[in-house]
Amino acid sequence: MKEIILIKDGELALKGLNRSTFEDVLIKNIRRSISGLGDFKYYKSQSTITVEPVRDNVRLDEAADRISRVFGIAAFSRAAAVSKDIDEILATAPEYLADQLSEASTFKVEAKRSDKTFPLNSPQICERVGEAILNAFGHLSVDVHKPDIAVSVEIRDNYAYIRGNQLRGAGGMPTGTSGRAALLISGGIDSPVAGYMMAKRGLELVGIHFASPPYTSQRSEEKVHSLLSKVARYSGKIALLTVPFTEIQEAIRDNCPEEYFTLVMRRFMMRISEKIAQKQGCAALITGESVAQVASQTLPALVCTDAAVNMPVFRPVIGMDKNEIIIISRQIDTFDISIQPFEDCCTVFTPKHPRTRPKLGDVEAAEAVLDIEALTDRAVEGAVLKLIEAE
Repeated sequence: MKEIILIKDGELALKGLNRSTFEDVLIKNIRRSISGLGDFKYYKSQSTITVEPVRDNVRLDEAADRISRVFGIAAFSRAAAVSKDIDEILATAPEYLADQLSEASTFKVEAKRSDKTFPLNSPQICERVGEAILNAFGHLSVDVHKPDIAVSVEIRDNYAYIRGNQLRGAGGMPTGTSGRAALLISGGIDSPVAGYMMAKRGLELVGIHFASPPYTSQRSEEKVHSLLSKVARYSGKIALLTVPFTEIQEAIRDNCPEEYFTLVMRRFMMRISEKIAQKQGCAALITGESVAQVASQTLPALVCTDAAVNMPVFRPVIGMDKNEIIIISRQIDTFDISIQPFEDCCTVFTPKHPRTRPKLGDVEAAEAVLDIEALTDRAVEGAVLKLIEAE
């Protein structure tokens, strides 16, 4: 008996004539995700991608775990692949699904016969397999509406596939099918969640982090590396550019009115990020801002921030409250890292009384004393690139 993984690609079915292109990217991402776990071959048919081990020494448990985090997969399941012989199907189904059937109280059998040369039709397959399962597990009863386990038998071109309940996939679109965007990532809770959410819509991520030594420590940068390694489990490798920001923050502190410190800082971050994003082939910026969460995220403040750049700014958590964001951060395993007490540059020189309803003209006047272009260019030139891989 051969064991395989069956993958349902869900949303890709809506892509019409372009569907095959999206499926090819999804297969590439699956291949990348499970590289190093053994040799597999991949093929697609009828909204299903099959991942088949070439040898017996593959690490299928870990492969299934990694596949559960690949964007573009609606559902997946491990399945037994046997010859298209009814006697082998009847012998395999109770044995292969023994653990699930032992713990269940009810079940049903579903059958799909893509190969019409198979001598039994779908109702006959269901009847025979159901009888075999009841004979092996006398405690079970049939429930065709809400069974504990749905046993599926699919008769396809090369094999008969036998599986139990499908597992939920990560959903969304395959990473890389929607273009590239730059994620402004601090060490907080919100920005990793924002990156995860946009990667789920098919965007490839480039990370941009601002470091201000000696006001921020190396541990703060390492914290960001750890956060991105968690996001990379879903999105794939992430190019991270760490930008030296000390000079800019000290210039703001020494020359700008205190109530505008944060806004002027944010505008510099956006300018720098836009230039880096353009060099990295990105078409948009991503931030973790949520309306009214802090003083720099009021609507007037966000208007002032966006006015510094021409590139679109995506804010996927803009309408979420903190608890909603925390729920996702726990799901993707970034929360415990985010709350580690290593300060990022956003907490440096925080004004006591920041402007919550700033006017753009006033902010522009506050930063006009600075050599914006020179400061921005030096920061961009000093950015250090590191490739972050999945944990």
